[in-house]
Amino acid sequence: MADSSCPESHRINSAAQIRLLTFANNFQRQFSHMYPDRRPLLLFPTNECGVQKFVSTTLRATATVQPELFTWEGCAEFAASFLSLEPLDSPIDLPSYLFSPASVLKTQRATCFEFATLLCSLLLGVNYDAYCVSGYADKEMCLLDQSLQDCPLLDTPVQSVISEESQENKYKEKPQRSLKSHFMTQEEQKKKPSAEAALLENLKPDEQGEQRPVDRLRGLRLHCWVLVLSGSRSVQENFFIDPLTGISYGTAAAGFLGIESVWNNHNYYVNMQDCRSGCSDMVYDLEDVNMWEPLLFGATSKKQLIHEALNKNLYKMTQDVQEELEELEEQAFEMPRSWVSDVSITKKDLETRWPGGHKLTRYRKAELERFAPYLRPNGLITRLVSYKDLDCTEVLLVKEWYQHRTDHLEEREVNKVDNATTERFKRGRRFDLLFHRYESLTTDGAHEMKFSSIRVDNLVQRLVSPGEMTETFERRADSLYYRRVNFGRHVQFSEEHVNSEPATRLLQVVERFHRNSSKPANEDVAERVFLLAQRRIEVTYHLDADTFIPSHRSFIKPREATEQKKAEDFTQDMVSSFMVGLSDTPVKTLILYEMLVSLMKDEEMVVHQIEESLKEVRDIVSCREEEEGDIQLFFSPWTTTGAARARSKRQEMERQAAEEQSWLHENEKDILAPLLMRLDITDPLSADDAKELHQECLSEFKQKLVEDANLIQERYQNETQELQKKQQWYHQNQLDMTEQQEDEYQTYCSDRTLQIRVAMRRLKMHQEEAPLKYQALDERLREDPRLAPHLLS
Repeated sequence: MADSSCPESHRINSAAQIRLLTFANNFQRQFSHMYPDRRPLLLFPTNECGVQKFVSTTLRATATVQPELFTWEGCAEFAASFLSLEPLDSPIDLPSYLFSPASVLKTQRATCFEFATLLCSLLLGVNYDAYCVSGYADKEMCLLDQSLQDCPLLDTPVQSVISEESQENKYKEKPQRSLKSHFMTQEEQKKKPSAEAALLENLKPDEQGEQRPVDRLRGLRLHCWVLVLSGSRSVQENFFIDPLTGISYGTAAAGFLGIESVWNNHNYYVNMQDCRSGCSDMVYDLEDVNMWEPLLFGATSKKQLIHEALNKNLYKMTQDVQEELEELEEQAFEMPRSWVSDVSITKKDLETRWPGGHKLTRYRKAELERFAPYLRPNGLITRLVSYKDLDCTEVLLVKEWYQHRTDHLEEREVNKVDNATTERFKRGRRFDLLFHRYESLTTDGAHEMKFSSIRVDNLVQRLVSPGEMTETFERRADSLYYRRVNFGRHVQFSEEHVNSEPATRLLQVVERFHRNSSKPANEDVAERVFLLAQRRIEVTYHLDADTFIPSHRSFIKPREATEQKKAEDFTQDMVSSFMVGLSDTPVKTLILYEMLVSLMKDEEMVVHQIEESLKEVRDIVSCREEEEGDIQLFFSPWTTTGAARARSKRQEMERQAAEEQSWLHENEKDILAPLLMRLDITDPLSADDAKELHQECLSEFKQKLVEDANLIQERYQNETQELQKKQQWYHQNQLDMTEQQEDEYQTYCSDRTLQIRVAMRRLKMHQEEAPLKYQALDERLREDPRLAPHLLS
């Protein structure tokens, strides 16, 4: 029965719709009579109000203002995400009901036919030549079973599409002829089948686990999907869209087993082609009546509308042709307009996307969870769990994607095999950190970090382990690109170890530099090694163009002075050199000493940089621990959740401001309120508090009266002094003054005299009124109900 709460178009059929139902009923009887072996057609199922409606009128071309729904990809993804599947009552029987897209959007539950109806309505609204298809598909597609499919978010190896033959060089040297025994080759071929059988035997359990029993209803299971024809929106080839997953397929895809009929909002077409071999050989020219039988002959098709739109300004039809077309149009019955209410898709629907904001999809050895933005307090929007077995019991890898986090975390990957965690951040976070891999988020263990190239020190990567630290740089002015530090013992990044003496921890520091073409090769350092424990520095220079052995120098640092011994002198014996291409003239001791001094200064600077690097590692780990302990999200005002939160925050601020104004208005005439707040005195008042308030209030008021009198007196004196200065200036220059200057002087004196009189009058009035005001305040305080009992006693 029709529900009175439904719109009138849902409950009542118009005259055109009744006529259409008559045509459809007659078409159904003729079709069943002519093709008794074929399944009945889906023509006029009942809607949510219990009224029969023709399927083409259930489609409503829906134009949307949401940019995400301007393409077929966006429409398909929305339909597949927003709705949850409600299986057909019988997998081999057509549904007796078909709800409208508007009703389906409210309940977010739909059969495959309602899925396709919503998707087709969206596609028609953005000018795609789309059709709903009633046909047959395999079990996995009908039941939305993706457990044997690989998850699209899993990393798959990239295979080369270039054949090996095309990469071969026909001018290359031919290989030597292989001298192999034919008898041995034949023996290997005989053994090969047995080896393959053994391999298949080993793989048999896994294959059996992945294989499914034969579907007895294969070829009979009903399914509904969407057909998009070429010719509109730059579509070059026809293709199918499975509305349950939003994935597109070619028209020859193996999962689609046959088609009974297709329809859009203009007409209904019955397939007259043989589908025993699937849909691979089908022709989708709906104007060909030998291939497709239309329900309404002569009705305008989508293809005709597109053709007329493209050729509207290209030619002009003759009057006779126009008259013939008008006669045909009068005879043809056009499809009535849709009875469906407006299909409204809000921005909140696009953001929430999944029913309840959450959807779980099971793939082959993987589970994919999706969440609406801001649904999870940690900003999680996607979680992918990979398993080792088909039963999904042993976890291998967990990947999580985040949004709107203030710590800029975008992705986290937890490898359960080696217990390694990998985090990726977007640009702009603290320390310019982009990548962080660790086993535990503590100061112990190994850490791999990658940084943005905008750092001042040009550091791009840092690898830290208990005994070693490696840093990589890019585009540094000093050409440094690599630094490796070896520690003498297990290093923890605690405060005491960071501040300890570097020499007790560092054993060796290796630095490598790019070639600086502005320097000779024998002077351009390629590598320098600081052996702190051995008090030695080794320097290796770059190779020249015509050399293959690099120059090398090794320095031994002299020992510093102690209480028992004096400082060791530098000698040439402390330097070991191997220089390529230079004369046999030895380098002077002073020059070598200056080299050593420069290297020792560099060593101090490098040690300091290493200490800063270790401190930064500790700070990064500490910062990440704090961020994970208190996760904060950034609520964008351009999202519905962020806008609602901003609106609520603004309303709360307005409420607090109103309360504050109300409190100020109530306490505006309460002269004791400021003193009560300042002296931190609360009701009820004691006798001492009352006397203290009384004296404090009178003292402050008396002080204010004195300050006001002093201010008036000061203004009176300033005005008098200004006038006297002006009069002195006039006596000195009155003989040389012009008439205009005389007038200006007279005006100035009048104004100043008036200001002086006003100040004198105000001062006199203040002196007369001050005692009265003081007495009035005293009386008011004694009459205050909070002070009166204590002051009277």
